[in-house]
Amino acid sequence: MNASPSHQPHPAEWTETQGLLPSAERDLPAGRHQLHKEQMMAQIHEDLRTATHVAPVKRPNPFLRRTVLLPAMAFTLAGAVAGGLALTGGGADDGKTALATGPALTTQVGTADAKGAPELLDRISLAAADTSVPTPHQGQYVYIASKVASTYYREDGDGSKVVSDKLHSRQVWSSLDGKDGWLIEAGQTGDNGVTLASKVPSASAYDTLAELPTDPDALLQRIYRESDAHRDAEVPRDQAAFVAIGDLLTESYPPAKVGAALYRAAAKIPGVVAVDDATDATGRHGIAIARENPADGERTEWIFDKNSLRFLGERTVVVKKVADSQFKVGTVTFTSAITDRSIVDANKQIPGQAS
Repeated sequence: MNASPSHQPHPAEWTETQGLLPSAERDLPAGRHQLHKEQMMAQIHEDLRTATHVAPVKRPNPFLRRTVLLPAMAFTLAGAVAGGLALTGGGADDGKTALATGPALTTQVGTADAKGAPELLDRISLAAADTSVPTPHQGQYVYIASKVASTYYREDGDGSKVVSDKLHSRQVWSSLDGKDGWLIEAGQTGDNGVTLASKVPSASAYDTLAELPTDPDALLQRIYRESDAHRDAEVPRDQAAFVAIGDLLTESYPPAKVGAALYRAAAKIPGVVAVDDATDATGRHGIAIARENPADGERTEWIFDKNSLRFLGERTVVVKKVADSQFKVGTVTFTSAITDRSIVDANKQIPGQAS
């Protein structure tokens, strides 16, 4: 039995973002920021840059998604190794085919409004809190389905060129304590997927999120403290905190009060802006809450429906040209769209499917 039908939005879907598991890592030119959905210990859609050398580009690793670490709750690469993360089974290497690539994804850059951000985040927070959904119980799993795509550098003869993956599906299951789960991602895991298991909880596991303070000031202090302990020195402190909040709200199922508090905490971070128009991975238009990383000229945008404030997805857009980057203004380096968020009774169970 599915405890949370896909048509009934959860607080995180009214306001959410994308990041339960560490995600993709690729070797991009060094010096390019260390965050798309930042974590601080695993690199995902961006890597380091050098002014004189472009490193060979690897296919993204879907298990290394950036996620901020709260005490003893790592699902990063380092935490996964220390905690005994298992990525096995289900034909992870059998039948896996490379994703088709094409020209770089591009978009119109929306207009940013710093003055409008606090009011918009207040509305989003109220929408997140004003949601009635079933409370999951032990033994159940959080199920998140999404569409994702990335833009990155790929070796081309003696140099490199900018290409984008074909938009593809991603399905993640996670136990409430974050120690067990499953991942299926087109072009990455094969049709059967891989198991995700760890001896320690993930930062965005339901049980972990439920223990976070709901006072925005106390919550933000904790986020700064933990992100300071793990962020790369090149990542500005406020940007790390902003992306950390996004990671705690995406591919997750936070209790309503916690989701609301995370958005109120985001409103207190300097540099957060409202964006008048943004498009998720499936082409749905909405408004966005965003923040630019001045180190690399990329802006992380959380996209919401303009009327309901339901979370649609997230993207990272180049809004400022950086001298040693091949990315042009308007390039979308990462994009996602949440298509389903549910509670199911078993690992690998599809919503609506009998357990």
